[in-house]
Amino acid sequence: MNKIGVSTTSLVVILLSTFTWFSNAQVNSKKPNIVLILCDDLGYGDVQSLAPETSKIKTPHIDKLTEEGMIFTDAHSGSSVCTPTRYGIMTGRYSWRTKLQRGVVSGFKPNLIKEDRPTIGNFLKDQGYHTAIIGKWHLNFQYLNPTTQALIPKKGKKLPPVGARIPDGPNQRGFDYFHGFHHAGSMKAVIENDQVIIHDDEINMLPRLTTKSVDYINNQAKNKDGQPFFLYVPLGSPHTPIVPSKEWQGKSGLGNYADFVMQTDGTVGAITKALKDNGLSENTLVIFSSDNGTSKAANIPNLERQGHIVSAGYRGSKSDLWDGGHRIPFIVKWPNTVEPNTTNNDLICLTDIFATFSELTGVAMPSKSGEDSVSFLPALNGEEINSTRAGVIHHSISGHFAYRLGKWKLLLAKGSGGWSVPKEDDANLDTMPVAQLYDMESDPAETTNLYTTHPKIAEKLLKQLELDIILGRSTEGEMSKNDVDKIKLWKTSNKK
Repeated sequence: MNKIGVSTTSLVVILLSTFTWFSNAQVNSKKPNIVLILCDDLGYGDVQSLAPETSKIKTPHIDKLTEEGMIFTDAHSGSSVCTPTRYGIMTGRYSWRTKLQRGVVSGFKPNLIKEDRPTIGNFLKDQGYHTAIIGKWHLNFQYLNPTTQALIPKKGKKLPPVGARIPDGPNQRGFDYFHGFHHAGSMKAVIENDQVIIHDDEINMLPRLTTKSVDYINNQAKNKDGQPFFLYVPLGSPHTPIVPSKEWQGKSGLGNYADFVMQTDGTVGAITKALKDNGLSENTLVIFSSDNGTSKAANIPNLERQGHIVSAGYRGSKSDLWDGGHRIPFIVKWPNTVEPNTTNNDLICLTDIFATFSELTGVAMPSKSGEDSVSFLPALNGEEINSTRAGVIHHSISGHFAYRLGKWKLLLAKGSGGWSVPKEDDANLDTMPVAQLYDMESDPAETTNLYTTHPKIAEKLLKQLELDIILGRSTEGEMSKNDVDKIKLWKTSNKK
């Protein structure tokens, strides 16, 4: 016994217990790695585990994520097309607050994200993360002539030359490493960091992104200082060009699009395997999602004839205001935090990623940033989301607005607001109500328009939408300013 009445053996036990506790505390307090995989034009119904009765495409690796994580059944992209959604992910802000009021960008122009606007890239970098984007950017950047350093103007579909430098790309918006391409129309121009390094066939892009993502994880695992990493993988698939590799062609038995979805699922499997092989799975938050619904380029009618419903019964597809345009797969895996094989029915948006990362790191978002972002971190812990946002705003390719508040959804359009029929200029819509209102609980397929029978509800949603636009933000906080002075709320001709 020692002088205070504790035996040497007991003292050793106490010291060992203290050391074990301290070691466990270090592991538990370490910032998690984050991997965000964003598919391009993958519909909610394209994932078999999300719609087992209507999905005929095999997606075993994504299905495994649903078994090991949480499915958000009411998740939405910030828009029903590419660029606006990606802007929302990067900034936590709706893209229609910028000069981009409709459509997408096509490159060879200044970055849509202003240089002084915080992004999830530079935010996480400030918190000690190594940040990387491997995939599609599609938020504009410029190219400089490799010899003269003069700006290269856009000329039709001509690619930027090998060696062209990029002065305002992902490296200048918070990412330590970039490997990928700008958008589908220039996919042949492969970029690494701030330079075009090669012109390559589009069919090689998905295998390239897969390899680079795995290589990045392997390299980060060798990092002896334990620096956490954020890997953003915005894939270019299954968007056009629909080019499954030779080994995937014919795999689905449903056509090229389904083959390409299966190959995309294979990429998800390669990434999750790399995490597991390197012992990183336990401390890595993995988010899997898509930027909008399925494109009509997938030949949706042909898939339907074979029993595959790309939007799982939700009306519409890519470009539309109806939910098929923007209700997207959203799966989160985070061992020891997210309970496996669980479901969450809360209404969330891809703009919410910024606030979630903020709460995850315990550091507030910078002033006048993330204006439309609400953290869903509590949901990952099985708790209620503490939202200061009334509802979620939807936006179509043509710039039409919709507002979702609770079970109600108001669409400021007569038709789809996108590519699906009826379109806004269809003559048979002349006698239709100026807007649409749906009860998404009893009518998730948006078949019965209640706009004329529930005017007070429609007016309530409209006023909230107007307020969210005027305040420059949809969440509680300091009033912000939109980048444009006037945002046209009603797009349909001769109305409002």
